[in-house]
Amino acid sequence: MSLFRLRIRELAKSKGLTLKAVSSQAKVPYSTLATYASSPGMATADIPAVMRIAKALEVPFEELIEVLEE
Repeated sequence: MSLFRLRIRELAKSKGLTLKAVSSQAKVPYSTLATYASSPGMATADIPAVMRIAKALEVPFEELIEVLEE
C-alpha cells in the first residue's frame, strides 16, 4: 500500500496562512486538517476534503500530495 503525506503546513506557511484559516476556507474540521498536516505518512484520506484543502491553498491537488513510498 502506498504512503503519502499532505504538504499542508509548508504550503500554508508559504502563503502566509494559518492552519485555522485553511480549515475555515476549506470547510474541513480543524482537527482533521491538523491531523493531516502533522501526519508523517498516511495510507488513506478523505479525497473531497483534500480537494477542498488544495483549493483553499490555491494549489493543484497534485502539488499538495507527496508520495513517500509505493
